[in-house]
Amino acid sequence: MALKDIALIIITKNEERNIARAIRSAKDFPKIIVVDSHSTDKTCAIAQEHGAEIISFEWDGTYPKKFGWCLDHVEKQCDWVLFLDADEELTPALIDEIDGLDLSAPGYFIKGAYVLDGHILKHGLQNNKLCLLNRTKMEFPDINDLGIEGGNEVEGHYQPVFKKGLEGQKSMGQLSAVLYHHALEDRDGWDERHVRYAHWEAGMNERHAWPVDPDPVRERMKKLFRSSPCRGFIAFCHSYIWKRGLLDGIHGFRLAALRYAYYSAIAKANKKRGKAV
Repeated sequence: MALKDIALIIITKNEERNIARAIRSAKDFPKIIVVDSHSTDKTCAIAQEHGAEIISFEWDGTYPKKFGWCLDHVEKQCDWVLFLDADEELTPALIDEIDGLDLSAPGYFIKGAYVLDGHILKHGLQNNKLCLLNRTKMEFPDINDLGIEGGNEVEGHYQPVFKKGLEGQKSMGQLSAVLYHHALEDRDGWDERHVRYAHWEAGMNERHAWPVDPDPVRERMKKLFRSSPCRGFIAFCHSYIWKRGLLDGIHGFRLAALRYAYYSAIAKANKKRGKAV
């Protein structure tokens, strides 16, 4: 029964359209904590109606950022933390798999299946995040991204790392069940976020600020991908052909096209900075 040993944390800012679904999906966890950045909509009221505890967060512009702050300050009697984004939804199969874990690894990767126009995409790209972790062994690193255009209070597209002195720990676990990721259902929000992410990633590339991924194979693949001159085309083919997104029909094509657009935006941002990808 691993659920009782895990603090489930949802980070929010103006997530009234998503927060109820996220909390309902996590109802089997003994305690659900919403760490909110002064939302101006009904996020906190809805979260409280669904039984979540609300903790306010205000970023001071330095490290730790929001995930790291949560590891340092929220529900510290639990060594284990599961981070859930407000636009994510735990599945019953995933909850059962988590509950059956012996929690022997330092952390566990969980894949997210995108949902587009109500269709759960069974193929194509699935993000894979190290979002179930032991806070005594893992941390979010302080990196050289402060002041980069597009950066904000939340850590970007990188994974937590081993704490100093614990690099020799056993490798991470990988769960087989997925969560649902509803990010594509807010297309305007997706576009706005990914324009911002593109500028942030371009700045990260320029500063060589990326932390080392705790999975050596993933780290090698990321380095190769970042050095490629045609990342948009590779991202499209990876999602649509290699990951068989074509089996999801037009929705699989749309997902692959969004990946192409995102990495093309990074290339443009890099060129704007005078740096070829």
